[in-house]
Amino acid sequence: MTIQTKFHGMVEVKTDQVWEFPKGLPGFEDEKSFVLLPVEGNDVFQVLQSTVSTEVALIVSNPFQLVDDYSFDIDDSTIEFLDVRKQEDIIVLGVVSLKEPFEASTINLQAPIIMQVANKKAKQMILNDQNWSLRQQIGQPVKKGEH
Repeated sequence: MTIQTKFHGMVEVKTDQVWEFPKGLPGFEDEKSFVLLPVEGNDVFQVLQSTVSTEVALIVSNPFQLVDDYSFDIDDSTIEFLDVRKQEDIIVLGVVSLKEPFEASTINLQAPIIMQVANKKAKQMILNDQNWSLRQQIGQPVKKGEH
């Protein structure tokens, strides 16, 4: 299928590239279908692009690459909802807010996106862990409880 994207123009995507968010994303509950697109020349960031709404495109990244000591437990309801059987079944992403200068950019550690690789289902999980910030500055050291 061909989709219009916010940053890449018209893009051809295969159905096996589409991630289903059955409950949508917080703030975008009606958006249920997304693809991950690369950011040219950058392996750290990707674009989580709605397949329906051009303007719904979020910059995402693996939070474990950007923040030392980041960890959390996936709640039982998310494990069941996504049918996670082992850690290798999932990809974890965080929503990034890019800013000028780049050092002011932040990543949301309080609401990671959990993606189940085998069935292509995904969910943004809200943590009840005050150790992690909604707006953790990228590249700044963080210790649990400091945000």
